[in-house]
Amino acid sequence: QVQLVESGGGLVQAGGSLRLSCAASGSIFRINAMGWYRQAPGKQRELVAVSPSGGRTNYADSVKGRFTISGDNAKNTVSLQMNSLKPEDTAVYYCYADIISTSGSYYFRYWGQGTQVTVSS
Repeated sequence: QVQLVESGGGLVQAGGSLRLSCAASGSIFRINAMGWYRQAPGKQRELVAVSPSGGRTNYADSVKGRFTISGDNAKNTVSLQMNSLKPEDTAVYYCYADIISTSGSYYFRYWGQGTQVTVSS
């Protein structure tokens, strides 16, 4: 079994910071990439940041310069440091990981449960 567990969401005032974490566990053979999506009420799902294994990180234009994604390959974790938060950052944030399990032969995208981030004005 493979499982992703998220933590770190909450309520913060505009200009504040939060750090989201996501841990993958279980029968993991290889992780190709981990990243974060978010979805605000009434809006499309948006890719926030991605950290390909051995590749260059990438960010949505709306968060560049404010958010930082970082991975720890030894621990199969990824974090999203969010600084200078704005009310428009309010959304449910979902971690994902593209993983080959020890019982599989191809990448499958696993998802975290989602964590609410609310930024007040």
